[in-house]
Parts: sequence; C-alpha cells; structure tokens
Amino acid sequence: MYHIVPVAPGEQQTAGGTGGSPLKKKLAREGRPLVMAGMLGCVLVLAAVVAWCYYSASLRKARLLKAELLDLNKDGFIFITRRGSGTLDLDSCSKEGNILSCTQSDSGKLNFFIQTVQTKDTVMCYRVRWEELQNKRSVEHAMAYNDSHWYGGAETATQHWPIRMQGEKEPQPFITSDVYLNRNAFGGILERYWLSSNATAIKINDSVPFHLGWSEKDRTLRFQGQQALPELSYRVCVGSDVTSIHKYMVRRYFPKPIKVPSPEVFKQPLWSTWALHKTAVTQEKLLRYASDITKHGFTCSHLELDDRYTADYGEFDFDPQKFPNASGMFDILREDGFQVSLWTHPFINYDSINFGVAVEKGLFVREPSGELPALVRWWNGIGGILDFTNPEAREWYSSHLSMIKTRYDVTSFKFGAGETSYLPRQFSTLVPLSDPSIFTRYYAEMAIPFSERAELRVGYQSQDISCFFRIIDRDSVWGYELGLKSIIPTVLTISILGYQFVLPDMIGGNAYPNRTAGGLNGKNVLPDRELYIRWLELSAFMPAMQFSIPPWAYDNEVVQIAQKFTELHESLVAPRVLELAGEVLKTGDPIIRPLWWIANVDEAAYKIDSQFLIGDDLMVAPVLEPGKQERDIYLPAGRWKSYKGEHFDKGPMYLTDYPVDLDEIAFFTRVY
Repeated sequence: MYHIVPVAPGEQQTAGGTGGSPLKKKLAREGRPLVMAGMLGCVLVLAAVVAWCYYSASLRKARLLKAELLDLNKDGFIFITRRGSGTLDLDSCSKEGNILSCTQSDSGKLNFFIQTVQTKDTVMCYRVRWEELQNKRSVEHAMAYNDSHWYGGAETATQHWPIRMQGEKEPQPFITSDVYLNRNAFGGILERYWLSSNATAIKINDSVPFHLGWSEKDRTLRFQGQQALPELSYRVCVGSDVTSIHKYMVRRYFPKPIKVPSPEVFKQPLWSTWALHKTAVTQEKLLRYASDITKHGFTCSHLELDDRYTADYGEFDFDPQKFPNASGMFDILREDGFQVSLWTHPFINYDSINFGVAVEKGLFVREPSGELPALVRWWNGIGGILDFTNPEAREWYSSHLSMIKTRYDVTSFKFGAGETSYLPRQFSTLVPLSDPSIFTRYYAEMAIPFSERAELRVGYQSQDISCFFRIIDRDSVWGYELGLKSIIPTVLTISILGYQFVLPDMIGGNAYPNRTAGGLNGKNVLPDRELYIRWLELSAFMPAMQFSIPPWAYDNEVVQIAQKFTELHESLVAPRVLELAGEVLKTGDPIIRPLWWIANVDEAAYKIDSQFLIGDDLMVAPVLEPGKQERDIYLPAGRWKSYKGEHFDKGPMYLTDYPVDLDEIAFFTRVY
C-alpha cells in the first residue's frame, strides 16, 4: 500500500610673568617639543582626513561597483582573474545615468561597462561588457551559483536536471559537439543561456568564441571569451520567479518556429531502420520491415531509411547492389500506405565520385590558408565537409536532396551530424565564423525546405526552424549516461533552450554491442525486455514516438503493451501536444515542462528529474528503475486525479511506493 506524506515546508596650567627670566627660558625650551608634537599631530590628522576621504571615495566606488556587479540577495556575481584578465582599477570607474564604466584594470587599458535596464516592474536586466585593448588570450567572468539550482546550457552525455557542477572543469570550447563519441564535450543542441531557480537568467552574446567551465569548490560558473583582443558581453536578468523570468527571456531573445511540423508525426510513431539493421539494411529488409508493421497492427507516420543505402558516403542515389529496384520498392511502399524519409549528412568521403566534383567547385571547408580542402575524420571514414556558409555549396547540396526527393517521392530527410566539433581544429570558411557554432546554424537551415517531417540532431540559434529535433543516440541502458534516466533531463534541457518539437530517439535505445542491457537473440542484440517496455511507456508521453527495434522482436505481451501505448499516445497525448505546439509559435513556452513551472516556490519541485508536465495540467511519472513496479511520486500543490481515478486534494505531497504495474505508467490530471 502506498502512503501519502505531507510536506511541511590634559595638563594643569600655571601662571607666569613675561620677559627673559630663566624660568621663561626653561619653559620655552620645554615647550618646543609640544609645539612640534602639535604640528605633527595636525599633519597626522590632516593625513588621516585625506586618507579617510580617499578611503571613503574608494569605498563608495567599491560599493557602487559591487552593487552594479549584481551582488544581489538572490545570486552573487563576481569577476575573477585568469590568464591575463585583470581586476578593475576603481579610480578609472565613473557612473553617468544608468551606466557604470571603467577604463583601466591592473593589467592594462580596457573598455568595461554595466548598464542597468529596468525593462518592466518585475524584471531588472544588466548589460555587461568587458573588452581588453591589449593582446591577451582571454577574459573571464564568473557567476557564483551559491545554493540555487541551474538549468540550460547544453545537451550532454550524462544529463542531470538540475545541472550538476562536479569537480573543477577548466573552461573548454562551448561548441556543438557529438557527445556520443566525446562524452565530456557539450552536445549538439546548445545555447549560451542559463536559468537559475532564484529567478536569474544569463544570455551570453555570440560575438566571440566562448569557453565554459566551473568550480565545485568555489561554486562558480566560469565564462571565458577568447580571441586576440578578448571580450565578453552578456545580459543578466532577474525576475520575481523562475517561470516568469524564463518566459521573458524566451519571448525577447529566442526566435520562434514559424509553423508546426506534420501533425501525423505527433500522432503516429516513426519507424527507423537504424537500431534494427544498422548499415546492413537492404531493399528486402526494408520491405519486410514495412510488412511486419502492418501485420502487427501498428500505424506509421513514415519509415526512416537510415545509414548506408548509397554505395559511398557523399552520393545521392541508391546502391544498386543493396537496392536493385529502388523505384519499384518505393511503388510498393506507397501502395501499402508508407511514406519514406532518407538519412543524409554533410560529409563527402575521399573515395566518393562526388569528392573530386566538390574539390573542383570549392565546396568544402578549407584549411586556414584557404587553398586546400580540409580533410576530416567522422564515424564513417575520412573526407571533406561541405562549407554551408558558401551559397554554392548550399545550392549544390540542396539540389541533390531535391533531386532524390522528386525522383522517388521521398517525404523528407533525417539530417545527421552538423556539429561544429567535426570541423578541423584550424579551418577557414567562405564566411568567417566569429562564433564557431554558427556553422551548426548554417547546416540546420538546409532542413527548412523539408521541415514538415525533417529531423535534426543539432541546434544553435535554430529555434525558428520548424522541424523535429532529435536528442543524440541513446545506449540501451538504464542510467543517466545516455540511458533511460537521461531522457527526461535531456528533453527538459533542450525545451528550456527553446527547442519544443522533440524527438526522444528510438524506443529501447540503439542496441549497440557492449552498450546494451540485455542479451543476444539469435544474431541480434536486444535491449533488456523490461527496459524496452519502460522506455516505450515514457516515449508515449513525449511529443513524438520513434520505433526501430520492433515490439515483435520480443513476444506477444510486448506487442500488446506497445499497441496500448501507441493508441494512448494518439488519443490522449497527441491532441494536447498539438494544442501546445500551436502556442509555441507565439510564446516559445515548453511543451514538456519541469514541475517548477507550476510550483516555483516549491523547493522540492526544483530537484525532481524523473517526472514532467505536458502543459500545466498533465503530470507524468514513469518507472525508470529495473525490477520496480512501484515508485515515489511528488504531487505539487493543487487538486490531482490519477489515471486510476483517485483524487488528491491536499498538497504538496509525496505518494510513497505508489504501485505501477509493468504495463502501466503513472500520470495525473490537474483538476480545476
């Protein structure tokens, strides 16, 4: 039986005559030291007064600077000195109106200012800029996060909600990276934006290369600008509560999508060949896969033909050995009601027939000299990477996608890679990139003509691209490192970054050998059966569902559970998600929301990473532990009705050991 636990929240003078008597002479001699002492005392007093005035002035400047540096009751804000970035010379600081400016630090001349901007009654913003005027490697600021909880920044391999700043991390490039291959890097979806539970938001400008680090010991986030004349500029805004300050920042600083992608993808599952067949996919296997989907009674928004349907990487037609009759295959699939999308990527390998064409046309990212194409290594070999800052490269790539789309009536594309980390360490592009992650934005724009059902796994300043954003490949494991427990923290993170049309990768994970909780089934590696079911249940409450390993790879019970939850997704979840998706175009508010969205004075709500909201009134609490058919559930204040029909009118409260069978997921509707 589960339990409900309430939350308690001088010298005496003598007279004498005049003249030159011995007594007078004696007194005169004895008085000289007193005069000297008096004069010295006056000098000391004067010096003390001057020192006090100087000290007071310095103190006033220090206090002024301290106030202007956002040393608020809610969050501390400090500057730290590293790699040549000096401390401010207060004598060089002055204030005019709402701008405090300084021109000198202990390491040289600079331009520094803080401008206070009262944007509205409940929001105060501060524009901060530090620009060194001498050649240095970096300038660094730090934000003390104290006891507050922080969110945002980037998708990571080991994802927690809120962010865990563990250990001492030297600032490293804050660029889009493939965290599946480099698990210590920042991920493919990121923004220079952080949000605090104490209602403080930070948005760093994209004018310079930016590095991020932190110190668990000092409890600081370390922001570092790097270039010959380093600079760092950003805006800090403070509001009344975390939800309202986030809404303010999103409406003011984030672009919004211009349309909602295909409703069918929100309603019906997408089926991919990747986890099931990897690069061994063939025409026969694809047709059999489609047939099995129909035979087992499942719907399909579209089929996704993934890696290795071409003979070489960088080509745009089917490998005749693996797909001997591609046109006929597409005819059969259309007759059976299937639409098909194709995987694509920005690389052309050196052994592809298109490599020489791209070299001749100058389509590749080049070495720093700009004379030779830069070779890059990616997970499928070595080749060039198209320079999407170059209009000719964009047109060449887009025209090939359009050609194959028209020829086979392809519905859209799954855009792989696009992370800045795949650029060589030293490179040149036709349009110089002051912020390297802008390359990701250029690549993401290639999805715009196909955005109805297009899929991207990268995003930087790309919130206005109206397609689905997929979180990076998951391993078929339970934990926080690219496992089942990482899904909710990752979806919440990229939602806070402004990416709302989320595709949470494949149900059960990618079943990579040695990264799968489960075992062999014939020649195939299958995820653990219980893991697969719990993953399926969670995915049913996400904006979209994506299968690859099919339910019938297990047994009939798993098929029945899958049918139950795909139907529940279409009937219960999708209508609410589509309603919220329409609101995203105007507000940018998340579809998938943290509990603090409706409980921002509730400390417990800031730390829960295994529950989430769809909108404001549907709360989901999946089981994410192996061997469990119960879990603790936190209900924020309000009236809630469970999926079993139970009513909970007093809160906030914990439901301890709440029973959830293997074929169930706990969800609650807010009652008004």
